Amino acid sequence: MTDSEQAKVGQLDTAETALVRSSRRHAVQADGSVEGYRAKRTLPVRVELGRQLRRRRTRLALGFLAVLPFLLLLAFEIGDDGSRGGRTLADMATASGLNFAVFTLFASTNFLLVVVVALFFGDTVASEASWSSLKYLLAAPVPRMRLLRQKAVVSALLAGCGLLLLVAVALGVGLLWYGGGELISTTGEAVPFPAGVLSLAVATVYLAVHLTWIAGLALWLSVSTDAPLGAVGGAVLVSILSEILDQITALGDLRSYLPTHYSTAYADLLSEDIDWTAMTHGAFSALAYATAFTALAIWRFQHKDITS
Repeated sequence: MTDSEQAKVGQLDTAETALVRSSRRHAVQADGSVEGYRAKRTLPVRVELGRQLRRRRTRLALGFLAVLPFLLLLAFEIGDDGSRGGRTLADMATASGLNFAVFTLFASTNFLLVVVVALFFGDTVASEASWSSLKYLLAAPVPRMRLLRQKAVVSALLAGCGLLLLVAVALGVGLLWYGGGELISTTGEAVPFPAGVLSLAVATVYLAVHLTWIAGLALWLSVSTDAPLGAVGGAVLVSILSEILDQITALGDLRSYLPTHYSTAYADLLSEDIDWTAMTHGAFSALAYATAFTALAIWRFQHKDITS
């Protein structure tokens, strides 16, 4: 073999070696992805949680939940003491720290907590779409269902932390200002402090379960629109409409099918003999609505044209 022929063979070997190395660097896996890519590693919860915590609306929402008990305390202290002789929850709010925490929970159930949950779930995807960053997240690439799941998980964490923050601050403020007495119900029953704390904890868990329906609805609206305000406002509007319909006694038993009908069923915990019937129905109703709305959100997000 001549020197020129040996040089050509060497060049071919070098080119073949470079081609093999290049193919190894860009090897394609069985699912069509590049070697080294793992869908389960995209958009970790800690990353998405950090992104959401840096947003002003998150800090404002959590901050207001922490400040609300102090505002209620101020309202009671500057109010007329002579008006506290009745048997409503507001009248009994200053009887003990537990009563104050329970009143704070009741005062926040039908609107404030609904708004907060709708904000976290309704804004999460719609805001990305409005900023035109959603298509870049999917091009990262983050699988659609993983992106939706991670955002829903982070929204649930934020909403759950907000609820716990409200209850914890309300209980702390109440115990500091009104003491650790018994939990007095509107019927005059007195629940011992340890049992009262347990009842408050169970009420918080029940309320978290109840709010899943608004979370599912807000998530569905969030993937259906590019306007965050529309998603959040739509969920709140449905809740308000349900509350209005629930006040119409002419509807009879049909009201039990409304998602807000059992919103304050945890009131049954404010007695020594607890009736779990209403809370059981309320939990089942909320989870049924949440499942239906979440399924709609998944279907809509899978079929939505995001790249246009």
